[in-house]
Amino acid sequence: MKALIRSLFAASAMAALAACATTDDSTGSTRSASSYGEPDAPYPSTYQRYPGAPTALVGATVYDGAGGRIDSGTVLFADGKVVGIGGPDLAIPAGYTRIDGAGKFVTPGVIDIHSHLGDYPTPAVDAHSDGNEATNPTTPEVWAEHSVWPQDPGFTRALANGGITALQILPGSANLTGGRSVTLKNVPARTVQGMKFPGAPYGMKMACGENPKRVYASRGPSTRMGNFAKNRQMWFDAQEYAAGDRDKRDLAKETLAGVLDGDILVHNHCYRADEMALVMDMAKEAGYKVTAFHHAVESYKIGDLLRENGVCSAIWADWYGFKMEAYDGIPENGALLQQAGACVIIHSDDANGIQRLNQEAAKAQAAGARIGIDIPDAEVVGWFTLNAAKAMGIGDVTGSLETGKMADVVLWNGDPLSVYSRPEKVWIDGALMFDAMDPQRRPVSDFELGQPGEGDVK
Repeated sequence: MKALIRSLFAASAMAALAACATTDDSTGSTRSASSYGEPDAPYPSTYQRYPGAPTALVGATVYDGAGGRIDSGTVLFADGKVVGIGGPDLAIPAGYTRIDGAGKFVTPGVIDIHSHLGDYPTPAVDAHSDGNEATNPTTPEVWAEHSVWPQDPGFTRALANGGITALQILPGSANLTGGRSVTLKNVPARTVQGMKFPGAPYGMKMACGENPKRVYASRGPSTRMGNFAKNRQMWFDAQEYAAGDRDKRDLAKETLAGVLDGDILVHNHCYRADEMALVMDMAKEAGYKVTAFHHAVESYKIGDLLRENGVCSAIWADWYGFKMEAYDGIPENGALLQQAGACVIIHSDDANGIQRLNQEAAKAQAAGARIGIDIPDAEVVGWFTLNAAKAMGIGDVTGSLETGKMADVVLWNGDPLSVYSRPEKVWIDGALMFDAMDPQRRPVSDFELGQPGEGDVK
């Protein structure tokens, strides 16, 4: 019986991959040749885009992710790139597959800046718990990609239900310094290298507050002042390494030196406003920059400081009260940050939440409207597209619908800021990776094989 199940899964998985790989490709080849890859990196990206056909989405309401809206818009993409965006008068070249989007909406692919898919995969059992190297308060030497399980069914759920085309996988928040993050394209692959977003910079996860002082209470640090003392000493040691002889490999200090050199972006788990202000001061002392505070439930208290320091807040819409440092979380956080001119990102930190970042953004928008802060829909779409891309260091190639950028595109069956809407089609680099209307383009994992509507065997 087990052998039969394995063989059925293999057939189903290969069929799903083949359906994606041969989408609109008359040659019948699987994955297209590409110049993507980083051969000089120790764990290079081997990502190659799946093939797709030149496509014209016409008649839909288009949100470009950068604050623009086009009614009855046209989006053209071919060879993995956006080649044109405009109104109904935009000329459609010969040979393009035309898709009628009347009554529908188009956005850039949704991007989650804070995910643990693959490191805390489903099924959620101890054997799969690989996100926290909770053996030392500072572990900058670990890399999240070395724990990512590409077979996690959360990836396909995020694609199908949330329109997720790219995501950053972070270590957990048990550690003051948790290690390197990795940015992935949300495509089926046998290896994590096959999912790695080509050219994306690494991030480094840090955490402050309750989590590390609780986890390491028995051996220290056990207080917030202990947290800062440990981190400051780590940075002083890293400065010496960065300024000295790097011939002797030190994996921890290599990552920290990368941060000091500006090559690795700091993503800092932090809740309280006072701690965020202290962390920004510590960053100035040590010579690095915080790219984004994650969770950041009290960011609304220091929106001006965050704006002045160019630090984004990656937030939930309304998670509140689950621990002491979350008790000042308010649903108006995002709107108040937007009003202050600070960068707002909606993130998930959750295998279910990643499937509805669009709805979470709409909730935050509505909370603002209730206190008189009206934020246009086109700007709110940027909270889960371009703002996330910029903070991940990939905003020059994705996150908005602009000529020359990657054709990461979602066609929604209705207003993406409505609870009643969901992705109808999702393209990644111009390849149709999900189609709600086509069972052959609804990818499934082995844990879903045989479930109603998910890879049924006829």
